[in-house]
Amino acid sequence: MSLPRRALVTAAGAFAAALVLTGCGSGATGASADLAPAKGSTAPNGAVVNLSPNQNRVSTPKVDAIAALVPEEIRKRGTLSVVDSLGTTPPLDFYADDDKTVIGVEPDIAELIGDVLGLKVEVNSVSWENIFVGLDSGKYDVGLSNITVTEERKEKYDFATYRLDVLGFETKKGSGLKVTGAKDLAGKTVGVNTGTNQEKLLISWSEENVKNGLKPIDIKYFSGTEFYLALSSGRIDAYVGPNPNLAFHAVQSGETEVVGTYSGAGADVLGKIAATTKKDNGLVKALNSAINEVIKNGTYGQVLKRWGLENEAVQTSEINPLGLPRPKQ
Repeated sequence: MSLPRRALVTAAGAFAAALVLTGCGSGATGASADLAPAKGSTAPNGAVVNLSPNQNRVSTPKVDAIAALVPEEIRKRGTLSVVDSLGTTPPLDFYADDDKTVIGVEPDIAELIGDVLGLKVEVNSVSWENIFVGLDSGKYDVGLSNITVTEERKEKYDFATYRLDVLGFETKKGSGLKVTGAKDLAGKTVGVNTGTNQEKLLISWSEENVKNGLKPIDIKYFSGTEFYLALSSGRIDAYVGPNPNLAFHAVQSGETEVVGTYSGAGADVLGKIAATTKKDNGLVKALNSAINEVIKNGTYGQVLKRWGLENEAVQTSEINPLGLPRPKQ
């Protein structure tokens, strides 16, 4: 799928996720039980969501030539240690209706990678910051948790991309607001999670508006899901965050809608989400090849469709592509 580098305006939405090293990702600050899908719920594309621990996940055969790329230590162990955040951000990763099994698009993609590599996937759910602590120490092999490629992170990690990173703007249904750029939010009160690239976007847009003689954006900061109450009460006009969860929430609540999207890496770089591993540990080529295999054989597309995320598909997995730029000094 080809998407423009500038504003990506679609019907899909996004979810606020905590950032480490100036990127985005789904962290514990991003969601709570308030976001848990209802029984018999549907994804934004109308697909019925399986909320049980018995997921009947899409699977794919092992590919020996790709499995041979896995470092010997991991091959001998026979397992792939995957780390994600705390399982509270549907449809990325969240708890099934048994309140303990982590399900979602991230574990599904992890299982596909494990299939191709001939490895049993072990999913470890931790707090957002401990994803990177665990990768740094070698405790975990790979992170799959809505982790954005950034130029700063590339100093410490290798990346194999598997999804687009798109920010969205959620409003109360019927607000009449449409967001394609800075001017649309001039004078508006907009919620955001602090320390995120969406916060940086809002700040830069507000500065742009003032420079152009428009009103600044009144930025309000939230943690967790308090912003939903602020939206419903009219205390904020909109909320901005990374893609899948706002659309998912809008479908669940029936009271909000997503009124625009934008590249998670800003106007000049198309943001990308990637499988993340410790730099130079020898695993990234195997991850990249496995992801390209499931893209080619169609199982990747089946997983995205299952969770309503077809609009975030990548045509090919890349190793360490251009990422979110470093903060200006």
